[in-house]
Amino acid sequence: MGKLIVTDSSGQTKDFPLSKERVTIGRHADNDIPLNDKAVSGHHAVVITILQDSFLEDLDSTNGTQVNSKQIAKHPLSHGDVISIGRNTLRYEGEGQGADDDFEKTMILKPGQFGAAFDAQVNKATGAPAPAAASLGSSLGHSHGHSPAPSLSATNTPKPILGKLRVVSGPNQGKELELSKALTTIGKPGVQVAAITRRADGYYIVHVGGQAGGAKPLVNGQSLDTQARKLSDGDVVELAGTQMKFLII
Repeated sequence: MGKLIVTDSSGQTKDFPLSKERVTIGRHADNDIPLNDKAVSGHHAVVITILQDSFLEDLDSTNGTQVNSKQIAKHPLSHGDVISIGRNTLRYEGEGQGADDDFEKTMILKPGQFGAAFDAQVNKATGAPAPAAASLGSSLGHSHGHSPAPSLSATNTPKPILGKLRVVSGPNQGKELELSKALTTIGKPGVQVAAITRRADGYYIVHVGGQAGGAKPLVNGQSLDTQARKLSDGDVVELAGTQMKFLII
């Protein structure tokens, strides 16, 4: 699991493992990471961890939250990121850094590259080289979620659920993205970003980034909240102006 190394204004440091899906940060004692600093709001920020990936969200604090000296509302954390909250610094250390062969980077759909990213999946299936537009990594950083275990061929072993997204609106209508990774991040950085995780009991979607105060992604017309939502066959996801239907293969 990842962890935050907290250094307060006096220079003292303490490690906090991100062992829960939701870790709160703030001045009040009921926070998972309490910060004794008047410049910190009572409940200042939260770190949401999905598989090996952690996302930081400012909870409308008075003085704001910075990552690498930039003000953020929501931010996917990368190894080495330095978070500033009041007079405290929190350094994020991810799990398994440097083991490039042990993880797959997240598919990021950048502005203007939505179609190219879907084309990359088709090219991969046919053996053709992936286009440069689907290159992995971006301002959101890398995903460190492991690929799901391959399905077993034993007769009585149930086949793992496999889902896909099919675009149902816009110029990319009809294109599909197979959700075979443990974690797939989709959207437009700085506008709307969501993460879809593949778990043993199905797929879950959670809002992980976007414009401060901006609209959240929709599932069947309803906005996502702070909790991950399980997807059902036929659900319609609307993200950054594009509608996609979730389908079980």
